[in-house]
Amino acid sequence: MTAEISGPWTHRDVSAGGTRFHVAEAGEGPLVLLLHGFPEFWWNWHHQLGALASAGYRAAAVDLRGYGGSDKPPRGYDLITLAGDAAGLVRALGEANAIVIGHDWGGLLAWTMAVYHPKVVSRLVAVSAPHPLRLRQSPGTPWMSRTVRFQVPLWPERQLVKDDAAQAGRLLHEWSAAGWPDDRTERHVRDAVQIPGVAHSALEYHRWFLRSVPRPDGIRYAHRMAAPVQVPTLHLHGALDPALPPYAAQGSGRYVEAPYTWTLIEAAGHFPHEERPHTFNEELLSWLAR
Repeated sequence: MTAEISGPWTHRDVSAGGTRFHVAEAGEGPLVLLLHGFPEFWWNWHHQLGALASAGYRAAAVDLRGYGGSDKPPRGYDLITLAGDAAGLVRALGEANAIVIGHDWGGLLAWTMAVYHPKVVSRLVAVSAPHPLRLRQSPGTPWMSRTVRFQVPLWPERQLVKDDAAQAGRLLHEWSAAGWPDDRTERHVRDAVQIPGVAHSALEYHRWFLRSVPRPDGIRYAHRMAAPVQVPTLHLHGALDPALPPYAAQGSGRYVEAPYTWTLIEAAGHFPHEERPHTFNEELLSWLAR
């Protein structure tokens, strides 16, 4: 199985901090780093790669550590290390800073990056992703309930890839509004989850997030993340998101000391950039133009 899918973009490997990352790129201009969520991979930004390139940006969609065509080391699935990965990628791509757009786990990573590596983030776009400290205040959401179930060792990995990764496909359907995903997207996601090492690596993100809360590393992370984000921030969320309902993300603006824009994408669930790509791209490009 491979994470490379042909299209109006180019594929290449980029090394950052001793880790190899697979990146799909399109366009020239200011760098836009695109960070995917669970259980997807770089492909979840395919609607945005072309739109950003046409608008005069250099869009780079990366497979995060442990996903797709990127390395799958045994450790490093905490948000601090992942933020270091992303900051290193910006520099490895030849830029001092970038517009950073993240969905789901990629959004939590983008929030973290803006605090831990503020000089590398020129603007922040969080998609279906509350600020990490706001997320800790929403334990009853389906997203958090699934994260709790993922704490069991080994069994969740087996369930995720069982029956041709049927669980990954179900998650896309359960967490989206009606009419998505299309067959092609579901097939790509199910294939990508079955790449050796991906299921375990992906679940390690969830395990760190909960297990670290009472530990010194988690306490230090929470204290650090209380520092406000200092760059313009756009927060996009599906109005029908069943995994992280809008109320679970509203209030994230209290952690931003810069222009902050909260926008709901109507008729979209947890994957607004894929479910309603035209509306999403209009909101994104309009905000970037301002």
